[in-house]
Amino acid sequence: MSKQHSTNESLVKGALSHREVVIIGSGPAGLTAAIYTARADLAPLVIEGELSSTSDQPGGQLMLTTEVENFPGFPEGIMGPQLMADMRAQAARFGAEIVTAKVSRVELADRPFRIWVGDPEAAQSTYTADAVIISTGARSVMLGLEAEQRLIGHGLSTCATCDGFFFRDQEIAVVGGGDSALEEAGFLTKFASKVTVIHRREELRASKIMQRRAFENPRIEFAWNSVVDEVLGETKVEGLTLRDTRNDEIRTLAVTGVFIAIGHRPNTDLFTGILDMDDAGYLVTGADRSTTNVDGVFACGDVQDHTYRQAVTAAASGCMAAIDAERWLESRTD
Repeated sequence: MSKQHSTNESLVKGALSHREVVIIGSGPAGLTAAIYTARADLAPLVIEGELSSTSDQPGGQLMLTTEVENFPGFPEGIMGPQLMADMRAQAARFGAEIVTAKVSRVELADRPFRIWVGDPEAAQSTYTADAVIISTGARSVMLGLEAEQRLIGHGLSTCATCDGFFFRDQEIAVVGGGDSALEEAGFLTKFASKVTVIHRREELRASKIMQRRAFENPRIEFAWNSVVDEVLGETKVEGLTLRDTRNDEIRTLAVTGVFIAIGHRPNTDLFTGILDMDDAGYLVTGADRSTTNVDGVFACGDVQDHTYRQAVTAAASGCMAAIDAERWLESRTD
């Protein structure tokens, strides 16, 4: 019987299982934390999440990408899902135990910390832990269109830094009207011949300086008072159907790519009222540290980073969290 099977069997029976370190989440941050804590002989347990069609799943947002060209060490690039599979295998090689399940409840007021998988109302938690590393990530806010899941990674993206290079000399669109959307649009003009910013109103929400830069950029055009009703194309993006918000008139915009930039939402609902968050819901960590307001609980990756949101920075913060957790555990035994 495999360790995975025996673990799941214990969940069904409601057995209590204690670990020195439990890592919640399994993107680049969580798996890097797993590699480092496993090599430190802390025998971490990674609760990686459940399979889904969103970024809130094992492997995180890279599972929804195609080729990754900006992660160091891969001169020819690597597919996002393959990169995550390799990181997962590396963590397992050093002894990390990985459970495909979703955490439903945590109690962090007292140690050992308690973690539930399955029924959040169960009297007994599934696991207890001396230290917890949170790497639940963030997810892009999407438009809610059927084609989004089919075409993500095939002309539809949520990350200009990740995918802009693939659209050299092409006409593309960015959906959104805030700073993030204009930042994405400006970056994309390094590659695309034209970038159309699609905004539902006739005024942008972005800061004045970002607006000025966009208006002065000759490669940026605007589709005002417009929303995307449909992304066209079966296997790749071939255009957009736009609807005028004033009169419901429909028109088609010919583009080969579309970037959704209407915001990100951190996966922090589980920790509401337990851990400190900023106004956007991201976990607050110490300066240059992964520490949270609860001693022994650490956070890394996009769940606490609304600035960079890159795989390589997530991995780096996972390393930080692992080292912080290891040193914290050592300090308790001195």
